Amino acid sequence: MASKYSLSLPSQRIPRCHKCQVRAARPFRQASQFRPFTTSISRRAIAAPPIDFAPQDNLPPLNVQNARVVPASPSYFSGRPDFTDNLLNLQALLRKYQTLPTVAPGQAPRIAWRTVSQYRLLVGEPVRASKYHQVVEILKRLNQIHPAVMPPGLQDAMQIYKRDVNPYAVAKRPSVVDEHGRACGIGRRKSSSAKVYLVPGEGEVLVNGKSINSIFGRIHDRESAIWALKATDRVDKYNVWALVSGGGTTGQAEALTLGTAKALMVHEPDLKPALRRAGCVTRDPRRVERKKPGKLKARKMPAWVKR
Repeated sequence: MASKYSLSLPSQRIPRCHKCQVRAARPFRQASQFRPFTTSISRRAIAAPPIDFAPQDNLPPLNVQNARVVPASPSYFSGRPDFTDNLLNLQALLRKYQTLPTVAPGQAPRIAWRTVSQYRLLVGEPVRASKYHQVVEILKRLNQIHPAVMPPGLQDAMQIYKRDVNPYAVAKRPSVVDEHGRACGIGRRKSSSAKVYLVPGEGEVLVNGKSINSIFGRIHDRESAIWALKATDRVDKYNVWALVSGGGTTGQAEALTLGTAKALMVHEPDLKPALRRAGCVTRDPRRVERKKPGKLKARKMPAWVKR
């Protein structure tokens, strides 16, 4: 029971939190108690002074000791910047001249670019083949610019990437029929080589001074040796005298095929399309893959045994 001396205090309503409905520790501020905030005050607080872009003559003198030299090369701080500089220069040239007229890829001048090993010796860096491939692709694109509008400075920039001797610029010596009616053709296959002399005749074939039957025991090799004459129906119209060396019987027979086709094209150039369809004109670059250490053959691995 309350005493008669006790005072009755006015009850103060403590608000609740609108999120968790928990009685707050202290009453919230009323809206009238907050400090007024205006945009003009905030702008005056964060705005920077205006910049005067007029040239100033009262600047302090430059301290040479604390000055920093800006490197001319973007890749100056790399270990060996030669390759990076070359790549960046070519990319800049491509952006500069990419709007010039170009020719078809097959009509552009044939240029032999340096191999990746030759380029490594040139710059003295262990450049990866994939990285150097980017350089070659840019060079091929720049080489497609029309020769009439090719800038002279671009030619000088591309010169360091060209081989010292361009094999495409070497004119091939044409084969002719000599005074005895002979046409010579040289063919190669694997490690075998054959030098074939073709003269008009009755269809005799001599290989190293012996008949073709004594040199090649397999029927397939005999047919391969004179396949160029069979494909064009000229077996009984020419005599073949050949010198073969190196390799085995299969390689020598296929070398004879290429040599006979070349000699036949000297006598009758119009037979080239027929010989190409028969597969007698293209040199076969396939060779036996070498054996690797730790393997039984080129790729065959020994049987794996757990224990």
